[in-house]
Amino acid sequence: MGQRSGRQENSKKLELAVSETMQAEEKLQNNKEEDEEPMAKDRRLISVFGVADLKNGAIGLYNVGQSCCLNSVLQVFLMNIHFTGLLRRITVPPSAAQKRKNVPYQMLLLLEEMQRGKQKAVSPIALACCLSVYRVKLFVQHDAAQLFLTLWNLIKKQMKMPELVEELSDLYAICIQEHLACQKCSFEVKRKSSMITLPIPVLDFNSQVLKTLSMKLVHLPQTLTIHLKRFCFEESAKIHKLSHYLPFPQDLDFNAILTEDQCQADDKEKAAWQYELFAVVAHSGSTSCGHYCAYVRSLTECKWYCFNDSEVCQVSWDDVKCTYGHSSLHWGETAYLLTYMRKHSQ
Repeated sequence: MGQRSGRQENSKKLELAVSETMQAEEKLQNNKEEDEEPMAKDRRLISVFGVADLKNGAIGLYNVGQSCCLNSVLQVFLMNIHFTGLLRRITVPPSAAQKRKNVPYQMLLLLEEMQRGKQKAVSPIALACCLSVYRVKLFVQHDAAQLFLTLWNLIKKQMKMPELVEELSDLYAICIQEHLACQKCSFEVKRKSSMITLPIPVLDFNSQVLKTLSMKLVHLPQTLTIHLKRFCFEESAKIHKLSHYLPFPQDLDFNAILTEDQCQADDKEKAAWQYELFAVVAHSGSTSCGHYCAYVRSLTECKWYCFNDSEVCQVSWDDVKCTYGHSSLHWGETAYLLTYMRKHSQ
């Protein structure tokens, strides 16, 4: 009990220290923006929009309070040159208060700091402070799929410019066809809906590894995010992690794996369904005590990197394949989010 109390006390002290640091940085940023001359502020904004795409190397993100999930998801966003191209074109919020609460703008500032290339990692505290306004808190175990969706929705909502919102949707949105049939009269209703991640259950209803896709695809985006549903509810209402072996390819041709019943697209649309793996967000540990990291293939270097908070190292495809999972290794590292990039758009 003494050790547990000590850990809780240390955790509270760390949380208080991070909170005080975030408040101090926010106050410093406010004073800095108020003191800036208009010309100097304009020059700083021009530099933000002039950032390059990680040509100075891969930069890590410090863990500022169980933020490994946030760090991993951010790396997948910020290493995507198609997404960062949209970030550069956002409308800069007019006031300091609005800037602090604007997620796309804070992501842009973080990207600029990462691309200076002067240190191995940077702190995402300003962005974390911004996200806390929208109930994305530190010192909380987040689910990567849910956090990805939360970030995407905040980015879309705050981008403002209609053309950017449309391009963001084109970049990530998946269109499927849903069927609703009456069991008594067999009346069937069909409708199209969109989603940001393609959910793939690891096991079917018979607890066997899933081998087919149980939905009809109409449109696939340039950046396709697949959610491997490795967390499920047991009869006791507890969340259980599925560590079953599930391989995934580097090259993915949907035309080769989909049946006619699983595809509702025309020939022109299907011709573009050629993808190459871009990123893997992997989870290790259990549902109550786990850790996330991201494996990302640099689009400028075509090399794989492992982003483990502040530690970044180059890895091989064999290292990435270690996230396939194994049913007997419940604490092992398993792929949770897969991001594929359309081949012709790279």
